Amino acid sequence: MLHRRSLMGGLGAAALPALAGPASAQEAYPSRPVTMLVGFAPGGGTDIVVRMLSPRLQEELGQPVTVENRPGASGTLAAAAAARSRPDGYTLLTGTVSTQCTVAPLMRPPPYDQLRDFTPIMLVGTLPLVMVVRADSPARDVASLKALAQEKPDGLNYGTSGVGSQQHLASELLSRRGGMRMTHIPYRGTGQSVNALMAGDVDVNIDTLATYLPHIRAGRMRALATTLPQRATALPDVPTVAEQGYPGYDMSVWYMVLGPAGLPTEVVRRWETALGRVIADRSINARLVEAGYIPGGGSAAEAAALVRRDAERLGHVVREAGVRLE
Repeated sequence: MLHRRSLMGGLGAAALPALAGPASAQEAYPSRPVTMLVGFAPGGGTDIVVRMLSPRLQEELGQPVTVENRPGASGTLAAAAAARSRPDGYTLLTGTVSTQCTVAPLMRPPPYDQLRDFTPIMLVGTLPLVMVVRADSPARDVASLKALAQEKPDGLNYGTSGVGSQQHLASELLSRRGGMRMTHIPYRGTGQSVNALMAGDVDVNIDTLATYLPHIRAGRMRALATTLPQRATALPDVPTVAEQGYPGYDMSVWYMVLGPAGLPTEVVRRWETALGRVIADRSINARLVEAGYIPGGGSAAEAAALVRRDAERLGHVVREAGVRLE
């Protein structure tokens, strides 16, 4: 009996660290740096917002938050990598409405299940898109851009950050509704698309407001329209596409922090708290607004609901625009 009691006692003592291990690991999270994947090259709206938030997130979490750009396939390379990562909270994704809501109708087969392979954590911001031309362009509104497209034998060229991106959908939708002849020139990131417009390689871009706002304010670019139903706070004098004869036109890009499916509740809550504090910080909030973003926030449940809602809504947009990503 003594031997059996000693044995059982030894087993119980040995089991205690094993039982305590996961709880301790959860309580200690994060105990090492976190990698935040971005599916686009530096200079675009996704990269801008995550780099704006990451220094304060590091303060909140007590660990470095390293931004890793993995551009390609309209952001889906990074999203697929995040979906395949271990669900431990050390590899996360700053996803966009494009990577999380339009992959299923665009790609056959899709590289991941946009609803089942991720754990949405929080919406961090929304950006209107803005239609821009060079300052020397004769186009001053949507109507004069359409007239310009009709004058050119081959129509107009426009650039985006990739096939199937929200910028691509927004441009194709407007082209079809307005009867404009426009040819898509995809690039590997918004930064390249900006350079193409400045160099005259493309005629017009519809892209994220944060990317183009500095160029508009500096007089290098002219804004013709914004894409939300309401005017952008940063450009109150620029009418929306809907105001210019396209009622119901509503396109934007939102940015969300997500993890792979199966992310522990404790990790989700830790990020909810950290992101909520950072976004609500007065100085960060002001910087987001100044850059053209509508600051995000809310809960993980609200983020998941947004993904489901926009996946359904934008599925119809993809079919109307006739875009496929082979």
